[in-house]
Amino acid sequence: MLPTENRLRRREDFAAAVRRGRRAGRPLLVVHLRSNSSSSDPHEAGGDAPPARAGFVVSKAVGGAVVRNRVKRRLRHLVRERLTALPPGSLVVVRALPGAGEAGHDELVRDLDAAFRRLLGRPPS
Repeated sequence: MLPTENRLRRREDFAAAVRRGRRAGRPLLVVHLRSNSSSSDPHEAGGDAPPARAGFVVSKAVGGAVVRNRVKRRLRHLVRERLTALPPGSLVVVRALPGAGEAGHDELVRDLDAAFRRLLGRPPS
């Protein structure tokens, strides 16, 4: 489970990440990343850097309800481990493609890490 402060909930946040962010497509998923360049300066007095937030899109094309929920749980777990590697205030949307329902854990890890490497220019920690 993602902590509350790391969840994307509003439609506007999903739209901002998808429409104005960068995109990295892989065979099993597409990752959209919008780095928040207008975030407050973390070195200001009393200013904390906003946390990175993530959201997930898993359509019916992936499979039935059980399969979609399993894919979302796996992706949430994987992204939670990688949130510290993202710039503060960034928005991430992970969209599962139809093959993600039959994919194993290792395949999802490989595609997610490859997408983050492409978007961040470095391997996720």
